[in-house]
Amino acid sequence: PMKLRDDPSACPSLWRSLPCPPAELRLDLVLSSGQTFRWWESSPGAWTGVLGERVWTLRQERDRLWYTVYGEEGHGCPGEASGPEGARTDQILRDYFQLDVGLPALYRAWGAADPLFRKVASDFPGVRVLRQDPLECLLSFICTSNNHISRITAMIERLCQAFGRRLCCLDDRPIHAFPSLSALTGSDAEARLRALGFGYRAKFVSGSARAIAEGFGAEGLHRLRTVPYAEARRVLCTLPGVGSKVADCVCLMALDKAEAVPVDTHIWRIAQQRYGAALGGRSLTPRAHQEIGDFFRGLWGPRAGWAQAVLFCADLRKGQEPSSSRDQDRRSQG
Repeated sequence: PMKLRDDPSACPSLWRSLPCPPAELRLDLVLSSGQTFRWWESSPGAWTGVLGERVWTLRQERDRLWYTVYGEEGHGCPGEASGPEGARTDQILRDYFQLDVGLPALYRAWGAADPLFRKVASDFPGVRVLRQDPLECLLSFICTSNNHISRITAMIERLCQAFGRRLCCLDDRPIHAFPSLSALTGSDAEARLRALGFGYRAKFVSGSARAIAEGFGAEGLHRLRTVPYAEARRVLCTLPGVGSKVADCVCLMALDKAEAVPVDTHIWRIAQQRYGAALGGRSLTPRAHQEIGDFFRGLWGPRAGWAQAVLFCADLRKGQEPSSSRDQDRRSQG
């Protein structure tokens, strides 16, 4: 097995870095707050995970984001992290963290529009929205209904071990890619997922995988990046186990719809209690989702989903939400 690398000083030739001040990105806040479930803190300040079929360790030091990528098993020693390959991996990270979007200016604009945001945000800089693979994001968020982050993370890990390609072994820990669509469409997929503890979600994960494979395919899912938000959301809501909230999470975190505001019972309560917004009647219907989303879009503007991610992270960190995950869809949404 390969050794985990946790610090650039140990073997500098295997690391690269990008300029990235903490006001633009805080790895510890972004990678642990329920947007993605495939990163873990492998040593203090170092985060290891899977991105784009490769295994990475990331680390922030002052104004730089350092990273190292592990070679595949059996490929001997990884080469130096330079040349065209380095430019390519830089670009994968820039894309994943959407580093071309300047965060401090957005925080200032949201704070100017919303004193409540301003009060919370000063303690939580660098919270940005990831740009994830649409299939991985969709199937992961189907698992979030009535669930919390540590449990979702364990489920996704089991899913990858059972159905995903093995990428490498780090310090005796085998690491797998997220499963391909075809891996999840076998006739026994649902039963295997149930055996892995997915419960009622097994039917939704395998059913959505099958619906996509037989319908518009993984490519069609990617193409939703180019259609308007309302259209992307409508298409996603036709899939098994996908309600308004899961659809909005996927729109925001994988399909470039920065205006999508995922609404769960928690966000709905915030709208009512802190913003005094008399929205959505007594239950979280699709119409209530729309009204609450429209309210926050009116308040925060075209990147409202990003502003909501900051508040969500702040609430999570302050421990106000025992079962975190963008979360209690209540069974209504499956």
